[in-house]
Amino acid sequence: MTEGIKGARDARRTLADTRAGTALAGRRRIMLGLLAGLGLSLAERSIPAALAASEPPLVMGIFPRRQATLTTELYAPLAAYLGRELGREVRIVTAKDFDAFWDGVEQRRFDIVHYNQFHYVRSADKYRVIAHNEEFGTGTVAGALYVRKDSGITAIAQLRGRKIVFGGGTDAMMSYILPSYLLLEAGLKPGDYETVFSKNPPNSLISLYHGQADASGAGDILIDLPVVREAMDTATVTHLGMTERVLHLPWAVRKDMPQALATRIQALLVGLKAREEGRAILARAEMTGFGPARDADYDPHRRIIRKVMPAIDIPR
Repeated sequence: MTEGIKGARDARRTLADTRAGTALAGRRRIMLGLLAGLGLSLAERSIPAALAASEPPLVMGIFPRRQATLTTELYAPLAAYLGRELGREVRIVTAKDFDAFWDGVEQRRFDIVHYNQFHYVRSADKYRVIAHNEEFGTGTVAGALYVRKDSGITAIAQLRGRKIVFGGGTDAMMSYILPSYLLLEAGLKPGDYETVFSKNPPNSLISLYHGQADASGAGDILIDLPVVREAMDTATVTHLGMTERVLHLPWAVRKDMPQALATRIQALLVGLKAREEGRAILARAEMTGFGPARDADYDPHRRIIRKVMPAIDIPR
């Protein structure tokens, strides 16, 4: 009798184990299907369980150069790659505008941060620069003023009394500070022209295209970005003037991040263009590579910022 009861119990356990295994396999199939539907492989999403459980996520802040949803789409593969290689989740955070993003910088909410050059030099006491963008095969950019080709404007001095649309806000390095430097060099101070702002840099050029301003302040490569080319006929606008070339957009880490981790992140970023998988990640982010960067590389930016915004405190 006892053996019969034991056999029945064993049989029930075996059946329960089988059902549990079947259910687990079903859940795995569902998860794989969901990941496939998102266009992500299991390898892109997986993080070693032991490490993921022992380490909090690394927060990667991306400044609102583009719309928030597009920003997340462009950088999701990069975050997944870093997470896999570091054995630790990397979580993307962006913001609706520059002011909200800057608050996150000031509060040190980001472990890894991608922002503009003005943001970096103002936060160099909190963050350490490790890399910079390369786009369209170059690691440098220039500020520019654009006009419509049919405007009849051929010199920066002709913008006196005209409306100029800048992208983002007064903390936009490429779309406000560098174009303002061009205006100062041509003898035009704030007040000599009407200043308006679009939500982000691409919108400044698109506003110009639609005749909502006489000129646009933006980076020289903005005209080549897919989001701009898809929204307007770029052949209708031209550069009126450009600044000297300066190092591209920086990537930094918190200063209190362990050096070994910071060095590892830098190596992963800079090494992307040497790998087929890395080049695909870069292409999705509309980049061609990363280059290493150090604080002194942003001294030319500091010089320009001090001329355009002398009241701003720029820490070393």
